[in-house]
Amino acid sequence: MFKRFFFALAGMAIGFTGIAPAHAALQIQSWSLANGTRVLFVENHSIPVVDLSVEFDAGSRRDPQDKSGVASLTNAMLARGLRESTTPVAEPAMTEAQISDAFADTAAQRGGGAGGDRAGASLRTLSSPAERDASVTLLARLLAHPSFPENFLARDKARTIAAIRESETKPESIADKAFWRVLYGSHPYARHETVASVESITRDDLVAFHNAHYVANRAIVSIIGDLSRADADAIAQQLTARLPEGTSLPELPSVDIAPPKEERIAHPASQAHILLGMPAIARGDPDYFPLMVGNYTLGGGGFVSRLTREVREKRGLSYSVYSYFNPLAQPGPFQAGLQTQKEQTDNALSVVRDTISTYLRNGPTEQEVKAAKDNLIGGFALRIDNNKKILDNIAAIGFYRLPLNYLDTWTSNVAKVTAADIKAAFNRKVALDKMSTVIVGSAASNADTAK
Repeated sequence: MFKRFFFALAGMAIGFTGIAPAHAALQIQSWSLANGTRVLFVENHSIPVVDLSVEFDAGSRRDPQDKSGVASLTNAMLARGLRESTTPVAEPAMTEAQISDAFADTAAQRGGGAGGDRAGASLRTLSSPAERDASVTLLARLLAHPSFPENFLARDKARTIAAIRESETKPESIADKAFWRVLYGSHPYARHETVASVESITRDDLVAFHNAHYVANRAIVSIIGDLSRADADAIAQQLTARLPEGTSLPELPSVDIAPPKEERIAHPASQAHILLGMPAIARGDPDYFPLMVGNYTLGGGGFVSRLTREVREKRGLSYSVYSYFNPLAQPGPFQAGLQTQKEQTDNALSVVRDTISTYLRNGPTEQEVKAAKDNLIGGFALRIDNNKKILDNIAAIGFYRLPLNYLDTWTSNVAKVTAADIKAAFNRKVALDKMSTVIVGSAASNADTAK
């Protein structure tokens, strides 16, 4: 589940909430380097810190066939060791411990990960030139010259396999994997790591994946902090100078809506885990704002949502029920979900379907729309109240090629959404008769499993 949402959640931050004064000063500057790297930069001198990230189209959707896990293992092993290099200057090999100590010596914090669409690394460092240059240079080396030591690969594979085996006992993990498989079929979004796929991964697979995807001309560098634009440009060049230029990536298959299917998977858990949905929306879709505002009233607004009122408050069928849209580079899913007692499975599922059907037929009320917009607009300041949150936003803007004024126009885009807009957008993107359902914990009705 981590690989689905590590970057999805960060990207979704740009679609949350806002008040105009809170982000009037967030001017995003953008330019391209000679090597093709795109740079996004927000100047902020409030604290002597720089937050930055470098991302690539290197998420799990780029995993080779039957090698699910290559993207995440490649990213995880960037800091396991560095090979000796001579470009642009002579640099010695380093072990994992030496890398960790070197970041600690400059009080820097390294992060990163691989999601469904993108992968990369992040850094928080002091803005003082000595500490900043040392930590940025080290991150640049991690991106360009990882050694992928065999002994650490064996360790990381063992850890991954242990986590997979544990997840195969958990109903929520079983449901999540089955849900993506049922919705996306043969598309890479449907793939998930298995014991067999991870066992088959070799060091050569990681080297090949790194060479193909961690390249300068597809890098997105996002920076916010105590810098000038000239400093930011120098850092971006420093981060990508060691990276090669990559060739074009192959086109991925389109996302097609599969015929609706209901899959029931037996599990000894006391509750049934229910997921239903369909592929719905890609990043940059003009329906995003009506769908986001509308979903707040349907299932995204917690106790004030229709699903909560109908499923929990009126009938007591579940403690929690929700719905959300997960926009990705290609159409991500609309998903509704809940947990309920096994004997209440069919009743709860019927109520969820009826609630969605009514919403599609009638749309929200004017009162619901006003309440949703007030809540969303009123909370935006909390979503961009520190550099790390702003970095997550601008990184998503850069990777998905959203307008640079996306944050500045966010509140006005929310404010102009009408009930009619919401109804029309939902009916363009969601259809009850095209939604598939996965139930884990109910008696199995077919021979399907989540393995």
